[in-house]
Amino acid sequence: MVASLDMIKPAVKKHFSEEVGHGESHEPQLERVNILVVDDLPEKLLSYQVVLEELGQNIITARSGEEALKLLLTNDFAVILLDVNMPVMDGFETAALIRKRKRSARTPIIFLTGFTDEMDVAQGYATGAVDYLPTPVVPEVLKAKVKVFIELFQMRKQAALQAEERAKREAAEEADRRKDEFLGMLAHELRNPLGPIRNAAQVLYLMGNKDERFNQLRDIVDRQVTHMSRLIDDLLDATRLARGQILLRKERCNLSKIVCQTAEDYRSIFDASGIKLKIEMPSMPLWVNGDPTRLVQAIGNLLHNAHKFSDPGGLITVRLEQNGDGKTGIISVQDTGIGIDPKILPHVFEVFRQGDQGLDRSRGGLGLGLSLARGLVKLHKGEMSAESAGIGRGAKFHIKLPLESMADLVVEAGAEEQNLQGAKQRILLIEDNLDTAESTKLLLSLNGYDVQTAFTGAGGLKVAKDFRPQVILCDIGLPGMDGYQVVRAIRQDKELSSAYVIALTGYGRDEDQQQASAAGFDMHLTKPIDYNNLYRALAHLPA
Repeated sequence: MVASLDMIKPAVKKHFSEEVGHGESHEPQLERVNILVVDDLPEKLLSYQVVLEELGQNIITARSGEEALKLLLTNDFAVILLDVNMPVMDGFETAALIRKRKRSARTPIIFLTGFTDEMDVAQGYATGAVDYLPTPVVPEVLKAKVKVFIELFQMRKQAALQAEERAKREAAEEADRRKDEFLGMLAHELRNPLGPIRNAAQVLYLMGNKDERFNQLRDIVDRQVTHMSRLIDDLLDATRLARGQILLRKERCNLSKIVCQTAEDYRSIFDASGIKLKIEMPSMPLWVNGDPTRLVQAIGNLLHNAHKFSDPGGLITVRLEQNGDGKTGIISVQDTGIGIDPKILPHVFEVFRQGDQGLDRSRGGLGLGLSLARGLVKLHKGEMSAESAGIGRGAKFHIKLPLESMADLVVEAGAEEQNLQGAKQRILLIEDNLDTAESTKLLLSLNGYDVQTAFTGAGGLKVAKDFRPQVILCDIGLPGMDGYQVVRAIRQDKELSSAYVIALTGYGRDEDQQQASAAGFDMHLTKPIDYNNLYRALAHLPA
């Protein structure tokens, strides 16, 4: 038995080092393990304890079999050193009871005995002993044997911990996957009703109306659908949301139009509160390279803040102007409200910082709006500042943004206009949502395109055979034959394979776009459709 343990020891050390150290030179820091020593003689317990303390583990002693069994109820042991010759309950009886208990059934037991009779040895092995040590023990032999079982115990524990960590990691990955699927499905379901709303707003724009109030309401609907669509997009990027990251989708945009429209959207709120709104715009439009939705959000937060801290009869002035060198646009929102305490002014952009509102907190809010607005402005390489003459004297907030070169804008605008004058194609729309299909067809028809519709994948292929469309707009989530199957069938048909096929879908994740491209789609558009992007794509296609 001694020889077998001596052979096990180096193998255990090698395996243990590879398992937990991965070849690293330093020793892994492991928790101390418990070693149980059972003997009825105090002097022997003391001698064993002195020898084993050099191993740096927890040495626990018991003076009887009964006491040892009690300790096993609350502790796990790497090895048990058990005296055979004890009164009341000897070592063999104690070992047999230890083996009957599930938690300790596999705990190694080394018998300590002055008797080496073959019958005693056989009985010891029958009760579950792994080794015998004759007494008096040789300290180095005792430490060597115990150390092997310590390393085995630590190796098993480390493997169990690794398995537990692996299971937790896999569970977390599965939870993330399910979360992404849920967010994707939620975004898809939310986008579907937004499509017909946007289409209807676009149709109303093309039809025109002499009533300016009608046109204002139409524009509000269209803008809010755009904002809602963008917020839905944010749902899909779970990692970005969890880390509080916001990515901008920049484009050249008319800052004058953004400021004016945002202020007008709040006018009804101010009117209802008895607060006057004054808007001052420059004579010429100012252009920036920015994310329109995020700029609206930043300006809207300032307007919301001004409304919250103004009383009936107050005045809110929104002004956009250009600085002296023409490189910076300055947006200011000024109110005649309660003002800002000089002590609070340096901290107004800090999260959750607000002035004293009293116990009723009638002004509401959590102190997030200004911090968020400044963060969005910084992402646009801009600055935000605040000023106030004190309590009761109102406040004024400034947003400074870098302006775009007018020369570049003129050239690009001319090129865009030229591209949009291209030939009007035959378009097949395959969409199972009736409202979306009818409103999209009406909108495209009003723009001069020849449009036919189909409500199933199989029906779309049948219509395509006769209609021979140059462009096919195909929904992904079709009943029966989905959009991926449709585009694969199109690519395999010699008569249809040259068609430009655009995926229309409520699924807008990166992996959704990659899957659409792999299936054979030329372009991927997320619902509700951005018709500017669609028209640009159609304008660049050959006649």
